[in-house]
Amino acid sequence: MTEIPKPRPQLRSWRLPGLVLFLLALQVLFPYRGWQVLLVGLAAAWLLAYLWARSLARGLHLTRVMRFGWVQVGDHMLERFQLANDGWAPAVWAEVIDYSTLPDYQAGRGVEVGRKQSVRWHVEALCTRRGLYTLGPTSVRTGDPFGLYTVTLHYPDTLPLLVLPPVVPLPAIEVSPGGKAGDGRPRPNAPERTISVSSVREYVPGDSLRWVHWRTSARRDDLFVRLFDGVPASDWWILLDMDRHVQLGEGADATEEHAVILAASLADKGLQARQAVGLAAYGEQWVTLPPHAGKGQRWSILRSLALVSLGWHPLSDLLAGMAPAVGSHTSLVIVTPSVDLVWLESLVRLMRRGVTPTVLLLDPISFGGKRSSEAMQIHLTDLGVAHYVITRDVLDRPEARPGMQHRWGRPVRGSDQLVPSQSPHEETSWRIVTP
Repeated sequence: MTEIPKPRPQLRSWRLPGLVLFLLALQVLFPYRGWQVLLVGLAAAWLLAYLWARSLARGLHLTRVMRFGWVQVGDHMLERFQLANDGWAPAVWAEVIDYSTLPDYQAGRGVEVGRKQSVRWHVEALCTRRGLYTLGPTSVRTGDPFGLYTVTLHYPDTLPLLVLPPVVPLPAIEVSPGGKAGDGRPRPNAPERTISVSSVREYVPGDSLRWVHWRTSARRDDLFVRLFDGVPASDWWILLDMDRHVQLGEGADATEEHAVILAASLADKGLQARQAVGLAAYGEQWVTLPPHAGKGQRWSILRSLALVSLGWHPLSDLLAGMAPAVGSHTSLVIVTPSVDLVWLESLVRLMRRGVTPTVLLLDPISFGGKRSSEAMQIHLTDLGVAHYVITRDVLDRPEARPGMQHRWGRPVRGSDQLVPSQSPHEETSWRIVTP
């Protein structure tokens, strides 16, 4: 931690010292008992004010701690403050000033601390925006009861707070599997190959006729092939369009935030199914996380989504940049509000290499835009690309804002994620911000 310099009392005004010096001069030049009484009284008040402020400067200590762990949008963040006074003089007033960057967070307050006493309080805030913020620095401003001196204690230490995007239940969104039936690598949760059918998909040229599911084909009047439990799982690449030119809405209702929530929730869904999931975005900076499975990948993806920001690069640039990274039999999930047909050309190039796309199209009309997505839907249908139109009301429900009624709790075993707790005053899992 940063070494804190010892504060010194600062004189607020020279009126009283000037009056004392003036009375001293009068007493020397024109001795008078009245001047003497005033001189002694005012000088004693001046000395008492200085000693009072000096006691506060040496005796006051602020401790600021927070619950350890990260939070998600909608969770409550809790901090504990303690202002102790070890000096002989009470702090009849003290102002705690907070310089945290967390939006809508007001931790400062005015308190009174008696001598040899301490005051403790808690501050709770609702985390409404994803991102990386700092708690602190902090200052304490106080002074003597006469208002002659002020004392300012600076605590420059800060603590980072990462606010992750929420993970919410999604509507029926199925990622199109990459590759053909029987290709690729086995799923890690499949102990052995089996001939039991898990689902079906539309027939594409090159599929073996022996995999055709004739009953489904007859019912739907089209050819469908069987997918088996032992069919290898293709990698997922989630591509997030962060081009600021195509974004609509503001704040939590913006397409940008809905896209981030969709990407986070879809990644969580895939990882829970033991799917290898990767992330790519081209915002202010290039973000790429190769597909992996496991809890570590979940943390990496959510952290990247918490920090991703809008940039100036269109979706076509992102698709072109991903060409060397994605191979055949890859499932590509594109999350975008763009209805410009330009990026479809880059998508077609990837499809010719064996990439299977799924498009989550944020409907511009529902987010206040004027352009319809109908033309884009028609082109995607003609290309045989599975797509879903996401309107603003899809995530406008209580599940989209988890933790609204929760407080901090104890960390889950094996991670630093916190579960809700009934009491915010327990003495566990606190992390020191100020010494």
